[in-house]
Amino acid sequence: MNAPALTNVTTTKTQIRVTRASRACWRIALDNPPLNVMGPPMVREFRDIVSAIETDEDLKVVVFESAVEGFFLNHSDFHADFKELTGMPQGPTGLEAWPDVLVRLTRVPVVSIALIRGRATGNGSELALACDMTFASREKAVLSQWEVGVGLVAGGGPMARMPGVMGRQRALEVLLSSNDINGDLAEAYGYVNRSLPDSELDSFVDALATRIASFDKWAIANTKRLVNAASLPPDVEIAAGWEACMASIPRPSAQGRLKTFFELGFHQPGEAEDRLGSCLERLGQGA
Repeated sequence: MNAPALTNVTTTKTQIRVTRASRACWRIALDNPPLNVMGPPMVREFRDIVSAIETDEDLKVVVFESAVEGFFLNHSDFHADFKELTGMPQGPTGLEAWPDVLVRLTRVPVVSIALIRGRATGNGSELALACDMTFASREKAVLSQWEVGVGLVAGGGPMARMPGVMGRQRALEVLLSSNDINGDLAEAYGYVNRSLPDSELDSFVDALATRIASFDKWAIANTKRLVNAASLPPDVEIAAGWEACMASIPRPSAQGRLKTFFELGFHQPGEAEDRLGSCLERLGQGA
């Protein structure tokens, strides 16, 4: 049965908007201006949306995109109550809320496509890695795992997923440099499927999503299931990353670097968010 919460043409939530382009294809817009950071409310909305994706018998393709200029999906909301996130119940996979959402997305019998225009840092990168395909704007996409730069460990599974898509050495370069990766380099590394001119990105993704949505769902679901069996990391590796992330946050070194980063303008519109990778170098110089 179709999920009753998504029976209208458009369902508006606080920070995520779901639009049914057709019965077989949904567009999911991430909409938390000005920086598209992800806090507990967005995690809860993601969880509800993934549940709806899992139960809709007609759905074949979902496209994740941004409604916020300059940001696909950003890092976590560091103004949020940390206990609100850690207090969420574990999901059906037995993992904590955010990694549970990502693992379930990799397993649903529906094709997930990330359309990246703007910054995909931390959570945004993790969502892109969990999607079945990712396409980036050549001029406007920026991907990164920034966590090591502030003394943290990423919690959404990139250490488990990245080596499989780009190899161990490139994965370590991306994770340990905490640097910004543009669209063309992301394509060369296998971080994304393709980097496309910004003017062509929407039409390309639209055409691909429409094409796949016209095919038989049984064939789509079973092809994805078999590719998953050959390629996905085990849940224990995802869980280990989350545990390391939670252990890294209260460390004095991480808290000190975050404090300095806030003083440089982190978490507000401006250079620290727009050029996050470059600004992280200033934390190391200060140390």
